[in-house]
Amino acid sequence: PEGRPGSVVLPLSRTTLVRGFEEPTARWGPGHRGVDLAAPVGTAVLSPADGVVVVATRVVDRDVVTVRHDDGLRSSLEPVLPDLAVGAVVAAGAVVGHVSTGGHCVGCLHWGVREGDVYVDPLVLLDVEREVRLLPMGDR
Repeated sequence: PEGRPGSVVLPLSRTTLVRGFEEPTARWGPGHRGVDLAAPVGTAVLSPADGVVVVATRVVDRDVVTVRHDDGLRSSLEPVLPDLAVGAVVAAGAVVGHVSTGGHCVGCLHWGVREGDVYVDPLVLLDVEREVRLLPMGDR
């Protein structure tokens, strides 16, 4: 999906929700600081909004791409083998890399968003003109 300037789009062209955002009760407490979206290895990953790539490297056991958006929010996408270098300017919907291996979920993309040091639910940021339903995978 190609976004309009200032819009937020899903970082995958087609997906289902594997695990939703679970806000921690304390900054150091348990939770799920982002969403997991179904995505096989090799799937193109898109910038959720206009911005600049600020991280494009391997971190511990996974490849990570982080985009600082024009509004100051930061989207971290993992595991993503970057196609771009740090400093690249990207538009919403532009390919930033491809799903690789590693991380906490197999066959999925983790999308986390931070405002300063606070994690926010990425799905509430989506710029949609129609209803979007992301259903968990499983018995449905």
